[in-house]
Amino acid sequence: MKAVRRPSCGAAMKRNGKTSAGAQRWRCGSCGASTTLSYDDTAARLGEFLAWLTSKDTQLSMPGQGRTFRRRTAGFWRVWPMPEPTGEVRRVLFVDGIWLARDLVVLIAHDGGFVVSWYMAQSETSRAWEALMAPIPAPDVVVCDGGTGFERARRRAWPRTRAQRCLFHAFCQVRRYTTSRPRLQAGRELHALALELMHLETLRQADWWVERYLQWCEFWADFLEDVPYVDGRRQFTHERLRRARSSLSRLVSRGTLFTYLDPALTAEGPLPRTSSAIEGGVNAQLRDMLRNHRGMSAMRRVKAVFWWCHLHTESPRDARGILASMPTDDDIDLLYRTCSASPKRDDGGPEWGDRVVWEELHHKDPYTFWLD
Repeated sequence: MKAVRRPSCGAAMKRNGKTSAGAQRWRCGSCGASTTLSYDDTAARLGEFLAWLTSKDTQLSMPGQGRTFRRRTAGFWRVWPMPEPTGEVRRVLFVDGIWLARDLVVLIAHDGGFVVSWYMAQSETSRAWEALMAPIPAPDVVVCDGGTGFERARRRAWPRTRAQRCLFHAFCQVRRYTTSRPRLQAGRELHALALELMHLETLRQADWWVERYLQWCEFWADFLEDVPYVDGRRQFTHERLRRARSSLSRLVSRGTLFTYLDPALTAEGPLPRTSSAIEGGVNAQLRDMLRNHRGMSAMRRVKAVFWWCHLHTESPRDARGILASMPTDDDIDLLYRTCSASPKRDDGGPEWGDRVVWEELHHKDPYTFWLD
């Protein structure tokens, strides 16, 4: 055990009985001052909190049915584990959003091995995507599932980055309209074409696929233009097939289906064609965590996702570093009160900060998310 010394004079202290509460009393051999020592166990309690959050343990199974645990860890729900971009340039990034409520989503960037950054927003708007992407150096390729607003944000934040649409999501979009067992011949052929997307290995095969798709569009053009009158209104007979066609035509025209086959990009190695790295490596684990600890409020679900993302970065901070550097609810309230009184920005950007916008952290009424 390390020697206990008096902070003022530096002299060694010796045990001197105990207080009425049972705490050890120490007496200085030089000046005779007597005191007790208190140990800061905040880091240990944070480790206990994170171990519970990333496990399947329930609070009911803990001593005292979790009452002591909730009391010891209640303060950590007020901490915001924010991303800290390192400036490292990555060849490929996967981006996706995990929805936690009807108007609450966390956007996540992943490099296939570690979480790079994350951002909370009310919806997948271009402004929210741009806030996620802006602090991260532009990669060569970004793999996405085609969420709303992403393409506009990519053109602004990463104009030289090539986008690869997840082919599995592209197929699922078609299947959503045709079903897995189409009754019409046109639907069967389109479903088969969409299914082939995940099995193309060369540019020649991709070109042949595009040619056959254009032939399908030409052959069934008149069939899809059938517009009878229903209750006095013109309505397309095969509206679902038209939507399936539009989803593929949009991707073909943008050139985001076969980025993974571009020789200029594959010279350094193969590229992914799906977003399975983030779907299975991040989203699935986040859903498992939220399912294991179901019942949390919306803001606690957000902070649970933030904690998980921070723990799965390449260099997560230790417990003391997190507590010393990460903002709390009080810090954000103070920043808002300070900056809301300052003049408005002219560039249309957030009123304060580069990573967090007040409207995306709080309701617009005086009651905040974290109040149960």
